[in-house]
Amino acid sequence: MNQKPSRAAAIFWGLLPFLLLTLFYFVASEARLAENPNDKLLPSAGSFASAMDRMAFTPSPRTGEILFVVDTAASLERLGLGVIISVLLGLLIGVPLGLIPYLRAGLSPFVAAFSMVPPMAILPILFIIFGMGELSKVALIVIGVTPLIARDMQQRVQELPLEQLIKAQTLGGSTWNIALRVVLPQVFPRLLDAVRLTLGTAWIFLISAEAIASSEGLGYRIFLVRRYLSMDVILPYVVWITLLAFALDFSIKRLTYALFPWYKAGREES
Repeated sequence: MNQKPSRAAAIFWGLLPFLLLTLFYFVASEARLAENPNDKLLPSAGSFASAMDRMAFTPSPRTGEILFVVDTAASLERLGLGVIISVLLGLLIGVPLGLIPYLRAGLSPFVAAFSMVPPMAILPILFIIFGMGELSKVALIVIGVTPLIARDMQQRVQELPLEQLIKAQTLGGSTWNIALRVVLPQVFPRLLDAVRLTLGTAWIFLISAEAIASSEGLGYRIFLVRRYLSMDVILPYVVWITLLAFALDFSIKRLTYALFPWYKAGREES
């Protein structure tokens, strides 16, 4: 447990599972295609290349658009809007709950109970209220992610050393000043961590909503082509979603350490 790999070794061991999984796939694909050349479950590399050339580089005969680009842009727009709204609401709800005992006593049980409601169960209600357009998809992400961020923020505020709050009050700080100048600077990096942890959940809600009611988007395209068993389209889309999620997670992590170097130092020491 005291031995740490070098940077090169860490990169190698990090990539090894992906390389082994890719090798396993193509070995299994070659074996299945040898028995049945028309097998669609495990397409060959040539099938992937042909499908992605059609989706990502050839304009649609019907609309003239690059479907891969249109789907990616639509999904990222919905995801970004939903996550941004969730972050703002989670911060506005979670910090007061963690800082003000009366609010915590009155609203914390409600927020905890609301976070247990399966968002997918209320998706039909969202479609009834907001229609089948963009608003219902964004609302699903907000309803699913906001309680998680709010509860995490409440917990992070409650974990702040009580001595800091007492000293701030002793120096004449009001609740508002303490929230702005003592609490927020310390919970902002933890807020970004909470966003990273909830991105996977946000993607689940987004893909589910797009699959049910949409005319473009990564989730829409996956569920559209599944009826044709087009694994040569489905698998690259799944890999692309994974790469996007990883890139967002990595970017937020680097942003956190760039904006709050003290937070990175504190985690390395612990």
